[in-house]
Amino acid sequence: MKKLLDKIDYNNLPNHVAIIMDGNGRWAEKRGKLRTFGHERGIYSVKDTINGCKELGIPYMTLFVFSSENWSRPKKEIDSLMHLFHTNLKIHLEEIHEKNLKIITIGEIGRLSNLIQKELFFFMKKTKNNTSGTLILALSYSAREEILRATKNIAKKVYQGLLSLEDIDNSFFNNHLYTKDLPYVDLIIRTSGEQRLSNFLLWQSAYAELYFTNILWPDFRKKDFFEAIINYQNRKRRFGNVK
Repeated sequence: MKKLLDKIDYNNLPNHVAIIMDGNGRWAEKRGKLRTFGHERGIYSVKDTINGCKELGIPYMTLFVFSSENWSRPKKEIDSLMHLFHTNLKIHLEEIHEKNLKIITIGEIGRLSNLIQKELFFFMKKTKNNTSGTLILALSYSAREEILRATKNIAKKVYQGLLSLEDIDNSFFNNHLYTKDLPYVDLIIRTSGEQRLSNFLLWQSAYAELYFTNILWPDFRKKDFFEAIINYQNRKRRFGNVK
C-alpha cells in the first residue's frame, strides 16, 4: 500500500470522483449465492473506498447506489435491496458522520420508502456542517430524467415570462440540476468490466476521465481505488485545447 501512496501526486488529485459500483450480482452468482449476498459484501467495498477517498483528501465522491432503471428488476430483488439498504443505513451513515463527512442525495428520493427517506433526511441535516468532504448518494437516479426535469423547469419559467431564452447558458442550466452546488466530475470509476456510463451523471461528466476495471465491486478495495487515481494522474487533460 505504501508503494502505491508514494506514486500519488497530492497536487494533482481529482476534485470529484464518481463510482459505478457494478458486479455485485455476478460476484454472488459465481459463488453459487443469491445476488443479494453480493450487495451485502459490496458494503465493505463502499467503506474501504470512502476511507481511501478521505485519506487522500478528495473532497467529493458520488456513489451510484440505485438507478431509476433498477426499479424494473424483479420485485423480490428490489425488496431485498431496500431491506438491506434500510437495515444498514443508520449504522453506516453514523460512521460517515463520525468521519466528518457531509451526506447529500441526488435522484428521485420520493420513490423510496418513507422510513428510508426519513433516515436520509435526518443524516443530511445532521451532517450538513461537516467539513472533511462530501459523499453524494445517487438513489433512484437517472441522468436523462435529471436533464429532462431541468429542461421542463426552465421551459416553465420561459412560458411564465420569468426569463428569456438569452438568459439560458451552461451555468444557468447547471443550476437546475440535482448537482447544482457540486463541482463537475473529474473521474468516473466503473467496476466489473462493463464500459458504459449507464445513464449516470451525463451532463456533469462531459470532460471526466473514465476508468474501467474488471474487478467486481465486492472485491474492489482501497488499493484498487489508489490505482485508479494513479491512472488518472498519468493522463493529459486538455478539455478540447491543445497543450
